[in-house]
This record gives sequence, structure tokens and C-alpha cells, in this order.
Amino acid sequence: MFTGIVEELGEVVATEMRGDSARLTVRGPLVTSDASHGDSIAVNGVCLTVVDVLSDGSFTADVMGETLRRSSLGGVSAGGRVNLERALAVGGRLGGHIVQGHVDGTGAIISRNPMEHWEVVRLSLPTHLARYVVEKGSITIDGVSLTVSAVGRDESGDYFEVSLIPTTRELTTLGSASAGATVNLEVDVIAKYVERLHSVSSESSPGEGLRYGGAALQDTASGGVEE
Repeated sequence: MFTGIVEELGEVVATEMRGDSARLTVRGPLVTSDASHGDSIAVNGVCLTVVDVLSDGSFTADVMGETLRRSSLGGVSAGGRVNLERALAVGGRLGGHIVQGHVDGTGAIISRNPMEHWEVVRLSLPTHLARYVVEKGSITIDGVSLTVSAVGRDESGDYFEVSLIPTTRELTTLGSASAGATVNLEVDVIAKYVERLHSVSSESSPGEGLRYGGAALQDTASGGVEE
């Protein structure tokens, strides 16, 4: 699990295609300082498993075909900058929101509107994700936890807006991403759980879940548990 607070701007050292998968080599001295084989590191919001840690502060990770298709990692190349974050340690600060590192899809930057002390960025939103994105809710863009400032729809489709403060622009790839750039999107997992719970509850008989739970509690209280 991650928080969407980018720790380091890394650099793609090499990409090696292996059939329908790929192996990435990414340089990130900070995130590799305590990394070892099997650890998780988010690369532009995609949770990857460390295969090897190299002496120059780089690490290698394998990316399966599904991830290449669903995310923007299929388009990265040597020299490209990427957002890096280590997995959240137990007892660590949850500075952003719960980020799984499981990208739901990609969007594109539509426009950037600089203000006096921040910048408003509008991005396209895939139709199948629109129902999970709400104003003042959380969303992850290329691994960066951000608050949705507006949602809408026009003749081109669904979109949403976020506001970038100077620190976010300086310390992440979002500061240099131009209009048209593809970014990874991960919606708030809580919204997906609520939707699933509602869907399953609608298919069940009224009170079914409570009935079975109540029976178990009654049996426990009386000193026995139904086999």
C-alpha cells in the first residue's frame, strides 16, 4: 500500500521487452537505499516488485503485459522521469490517501491554467471511471495523491480538474507534463468497495447478511457455535 506522496523523481535507465512483458531498470537512490529483492516500489503509480537492487542506486522490476496495456508504462523509455514511492511502513504517516498501486486506466492532460500561486489542470476521464470521481474526493495521478477540484462533461467526454501547488509541480513529473500527455489514474478504492457492496446487497434477500450474522452471534452467546 502507498499514500500517493512521491518520495523521489527517478529516471528510467533501460527498458527490455520480453515477449508480452518488460523489464524496467529505474534509478532512484533514495527509494533503493533500504530496498531489497521482493520489496514494492510504485513507479508512476504502478506497484512493481523489486527484482534486483544495483550498486548505482537503480533497481530492476518486471512489468506484465496487462500492466503495460492498462498503464502508461508501456510507453516509457530510457531517460524518462518517473515518480517513485516506497510502500507505506507500519506506523508511517498516511499523508495522502490509500493508494494500492493498481492503475484503473489512463487519462490525458487537456489543459493547464496557471494561477498566481497554483495551477489548475484539466484531464480526460474514462467513462467507466467517471462514477468513482467526485468533487473534493481523492484520485491518484501518476502516483500523486490529489484532491479533485471539479468534475464535468462536455462534447469531448468526461473530465475532472485538480489544482497543483508549487511543491507538487517541483517534486513530481506533473510539473512538466504537457497538454496531451498520458497519465495513470487510480480512483479511490473505497468508492469501488461501496459500489460492490451495494450491488451484492441488491441481489441478496433483504436482511440476508444480518440474519446469518445474527444467528452466529446468538449461538456464541448461548455457549455454542453452529457447525
